Amino acid sequence: MAARLRAAAGSGLARIDHIGSTAVPGLSAKDVIDVQLTVATLAQASGWLAALRRVGFRRGEDWQYDIFHPLPSDSPELRKLYLREPAGERRLHLHVRGAGRFNARYALLCRDYLRAHAPARQEYELLKQRAAQLFPTSIEGDLFLKEPVFHLLYQAAELWAEKVGWQLPQPE
Repeated sequence: MAARLRAAAGSGLARIDHIGSTAVPGLSAKDVIDVQLTVATLAQASGWLAALRRVGFRRGEDWQYDIFHPLPSDSPELRKLYLREPAGERRLHLHVRGAGRFNARYALLCRDYLRAHAPARQEYELLKQRAAQLFPTSIEGDLFLKEPVFHLLYQAAELWAEKVGWQLPQPE
């Protein structure tokens, strides 16, 4: 998939990263791959978005904003495009974010923190299991529980990053 994304996105592509629960070894996850496509600038979206559509990616017509309560809901730091896999392929959520933006760093920092900290990973897994019990068919319910937990995880991840000198890793 990474090779297809590189070919479709072309020169505006800064990096491709596997994010989300499936990117954290030992963490249970739904059978959905989350990928972050970091582009040099979201301002030049039309060219690479058209290329992604040509290879079958769906959605992505409207700008979306990640949620992070300390920032305004329409902050450019939270802006992204969200696309889905080509029809008939394995479920994939493609998050297209701008290089240097808060939301691009957030996804990688939280992923790496969960990879490095088994106790945090285990507690997050317990939360995910309970969310699945409470909301077996509702993504909104699942996110309702997970969103504030991730904001707490982010605070711990920032302290960890400062302590260990974490930097954006090389793309996977």
